[in-house]
Amino acid sequence: MPDNPFQTLPARRGRAARLHAGQAIEIVNTHGQQVVDTWCFSAEDHSEFMSMEHTRPTIGTIFPTKGHKLYTNRRRPILIFEEDTSPGVHDTVIAACDLDRYRQLGCKSYHDNCTDNLHAGLSQIGLRAPEVPSPLNLWMNIPVAADGRTAWGEPLSKPGDRVVLRAVLDCIVAMSACPQDILPINGAALQPTEAHFRVID
Repeated sequence: MPDNPFQTLPARRGRAARLHAGQAIEIVNTHGQQVVDTWCFSAEDHSEFMSMEHTRPTIGTIFPTKGHKLYTNRRRPILIFEEDTSPGVHDTVIAACDLDRYRQLGCKSYHDNCTDNLHAGLSQIGLRAPEVPSPLNLWMNIPVAADGRTAWGEPLSKPGDRVVLRAVLDCIVAMSACPQDILPINGAALQPTEAHFRVID
């Protein structure tokens, strides 16, 4: 059977895909500096989801890399970080952006955001998130100093870098091409771009 074709994750928008246990999702940073907020929900019970709070103490680091399992809020592995061609800088600390965050940053009107993108991506496949967990922020660079201070770094990823996340359970993966254009989360140009993804066996 030929590989599934890549689908576009449009700039500033959200998408979602269903995975059976054993399948994987390949996510490509097409232009090299786009952060992709990523969530995963159990297909059997959407109140069980990939949890950064539960993953960090289980793997012993705030920086998941190739080979790590990613755990749910019920402390079960749900995805395996199977491949990563980037320098491996991803974030598990920062919450998904939302309207309140953009108001803090001075926006007076609506701003696209990852929280709304999660809901929109799931609704396209007929699903609804019971809550908005903290995402795995693929390619997001949040340097942490020795004193615990954090900073907003530019992504270290290159055009075409990709990750592969393998499903341990039947699940739904949701993604948002982060719309952040005020801080350099998506690079110094402050220009969110599209990414691409496909489900693979």
